[in-house]
Amino acid sequence: MNEVLLRSLTPSVLGTLVRRGADFAAAEDAVQDALVEAVRAWPADPPRDPKGWLVTVAWRRFLDATRADAARRRREDRVEVEPAPGPAPAADDTLQLYFLCAHPSLTPSSAVALTLRAVGGLTTRQIAQAYLVPEATMAQRISRAKRTVSGVRFDQPGDLATVLRVLYLVFNEGYSGDVDLAAEAIRLTRQLAASIDHPEVAGLLALMLLHQARRTARTAPEGSLVPLAEQDRGRWDTRAIAEGVEILQAALARDRLGEFQAQAAIAALHADAPTAEETDWVQIVEWYDELARLTDSPVVRLNRAVAVGEADGPRAGLAALAALDDSLPRHTAVAAYLHECDGDLATAARLYAEAARKAPNLAERDHLTRQAARLNARGSR
Repeated sequence: MNEVLLRSLTPSVLGTLVRRGADFAAAEDAVQDALVEAVRAWPADPPRDPKGWLVTVAWRRFLDATRADAARRRREDRVEVEPAPGPAPAADDTLQLYFLCAHPSLTPSSAVALTLRAVGGLTTRQIAQAYLVPEATMAQRISRAKRTVSGVRFDQPGDLATVLRVLYLVFNEGYSGDVDLAAEAIRLTRQLAASIDHPEVAGLLALMLLHQARRTARTAPEGSLVPLAEQDRGRWDTRAIAEGVEILQAALARDRLGEFQAQAAIAALHADAPTAEETDWVQIVEWYDELARLTDSPVVRLNRAVAVGEADGPRAGLAALAALDDSLPRHTAVAAYLHECDGDLATAARLYAEAARKAPNLAERDHLTRQAARLNARGSR
């Protein structure tokens, strides 16, 4: 990878986007995304025309961001503030659209992708990142879903599990991604909980509230990420935590455990700890065991490895990590953290730098780069 070439091309690519009509700040973001993609893709498949490749990718990123921003603005016109705790407002058509897009003629994964694109306002790239697949693969999946439903009547609503999955992914993108849709996801889940008496609906609402309660503490004033252990817990929304815990306890009492209830239980244990040191990691590992049994998700097992490292020591965490595919997103970052906890600072610094190169967004890349620099500075003393 010729980083000098990338730096030399950046002003020209940026100028091309601006001449095409892109706002300068949005063009800068799009070019940065294209550079990150180039670092990932070029070593294996170098383009014949590097500038043309960068312009094409950056322009696509700009168009995706513009469409996503337009969708966000439409929702912000309807939802100016986060919904207050209490009964859901009168239902609108949005939730019904979620059910209709989750059509029985589609597979659950295709229904989720179509709904996120058509109703949720997410870009193809954002949906692909949520599903851990290439953008081209997700584009094909969405196109197939559109073709499948193009000749059917939308008079058969989809199943509840698919709609819950969509709401969860919309909230996740709003909570940690480029588009703020978290409040809208909470609003719709409140509506759903008010109309359907189901423990997993309650579990999802509890999970959203518990995560949203920590939102203001997740970033520093300059925008950098603040890890959970370093967050100022005095900035957490105790009212949202109390509501989330109350909803979760009522759902768990029904003894019909599902993945959203298990995730909410983990979030509640974090929220309940007065300090990071007082976190009940043993219970969290037990809940991750339940969640892994329910989902068989490699991402769940990756998070479980962190919890094992906290509960039983970093070497136990590394042993759990060794059983997982190292191509998993954030696998390298987890390995770096566990090696740091084990005192192997040189390995941890190297892995943090490697994880930064693989990071899915700029905020995460900057955080991991700072972690590597911090350990390198310690090692040079």
